Amino acid sequence: MQREVIISNQGMSASDVLEIARHNAVVKLSETALSAMAQSRAHIDALVASSQPVYGVSTGFGALANRYVSVEQRAQLQRSLIRSHAAGVGAPVEREVVRALMALRLKTLASGRTGVRPVVATTMAALLNAGITPLVREFGSLGCSGDLAPLSHCALVLMGEGEAVDAHGVQRSVPELLAEAGISPIELQEKEGLALINGTDGMLGMLLMAIADASQLCDSIDIIAAMSVEAQLGTDAVFRPELHESLRPHPGQAISAARMLAALKDSPIVASHIEDDDRVQDAYSLRCAPQVTGAVRDTISWATTVAERELAAAIDNPVVLPDGRVSSNGNFHGAPVAYVLDFLAIALADLGSMSERRTDRMLDRARSAGLPPFLADDPGVDSGLMIAQYTQAALVSENKRLAVPASADSIPSSAMQEDHVSMGWSAARKLRQSVVNTQRIAAIELLTAARALDLRAPLQPGPVTKSVRDRLRATVAGPGPDRYLSPELEAAVAFVQSGGVLS
Repeated sequence: MQREVIISNQGMSASDVLEIARHNAVVKLSETALSAMAQSRAHIDALVASSQPVYGVSTGFGALANRYVSVEQRAQLQRSLIRSHAAGVGAPVEREVVRALMALRLKTLASGRTGVRPVVATTMAALLNAGITPLVREFGSLGCSGDLAPLSHCALVLMGEGEAVDAHGVQRSVPELLAEAGISPIELQEKEGLALINGTDGMLGMLLMAIADASQLCDSIDIIAAMSVEAQLGTDAVFRPELHESLRPHPGQAISAARMLAALKDSPIVASHIEDDDRVQDAYSLRCAPQVTGAVRDTISWATTVAERELAAAIDNPVVLPDGRVSSNGNFHGAPVAYVLDFLAIALADLGSMSERRTDRMLDRARSAGLPPFLADDPGVDSGLMIAQYTQAALVSENKRLAVPASADSIPSSAMQEDHVSMGWSAARKLRQSVVNTQRIAAIELLTAARALDLRAPLQPGPVTKSVRDRLRATVAGPGPDRYLSPELEAAVAFVQSGGVLS
């Protein structure tokens, strides 16, 4: 059953955004939101009737803010703003990104701080509910003043212009899509064009999805790493709680260590070498897995704090204050979001790097505690998983490039009026790729560890790791002569992305 999300003037939760973006939740505006919008619009209407120049109401934009615009030209001012700012180029971004962006802009409109008429918000909600997705292109946002170009592409569809796809992903004429859904195009009035585009909604939406995906990935990596420890005849003693909870009390580390210990509980493979193991310590990629995955968890925790603060914000410029004043501000600057987007990309690059090191150990007979070279059926005739590790290494290297912070860059725009920008949209775009790359890296480690556990027969893995391996076997076969490997890698990726490791 489709979930319903009610957006009030108090905002919405991260889970609400994900439900709208990824699961097509039905969107409704509360009566309090509609009332708040009507009240703030009354303040804008009062300014419209005065001769006082107000940014976004009776002036131009950016470096053209000193130009006073007459009453007769103000509707054209709003149309021109949206048309000129819908200047993105490149491939269309993902449907879920556009839906998240629209949902978050709708949240801000519903706050009653932007001065738009309720009909603007209800029309945007109708677009979401009809499954109409504006075509937003990859490049165009500097992350300040917000995600201007991406949001403008969405606003253009509200006006009955631009490009969009239907609920089935088919690009069609925007007037045709609106008419089919019974949606009337909006004739924008004073301030409304600016209110539709002046926010950090794109970068925030991508941050929320990255947090959800990276959190699930950490849970999966804990179990996959435990499988690798088990397959390489490592010890579970280093994951005992007394070594983490009090000696080095990072919350994420303790969580990951506990999960790895639980995953290895009652493992016959682990028990088989407790008494006669002459290795003093396991390699760092095995022994220190909770320290790295745990640090990623703590990074996600900080990113979640920033995302929650941004969710509580009502970002627009100018903004309508509760007492009716319309005030310019700089809250559209994306720096707080951009920093954590980059921080997460750095953390994921390291998480994937350690995963690849565990894979490489399982394929190297000099370090794999007796496993055949490359886990091949007939080494020399068969290459086994040799090139799967190459693929994993390529992904790790790309993640290192993507870890270069976008937020460390800035480039002036709008004739130096906007002389410092956040590059938050760029940080978000590369983080999305980092997440997918790390899911693929984890999947290759999983496939490798599962095959290594098979090759430890007649010894059996523990109940948890055996269950994961057996579920993977529904789509990925076990050891045997070389075969076409790419489909099996893709199946393992789908297994990780769907949460199959955790189910």
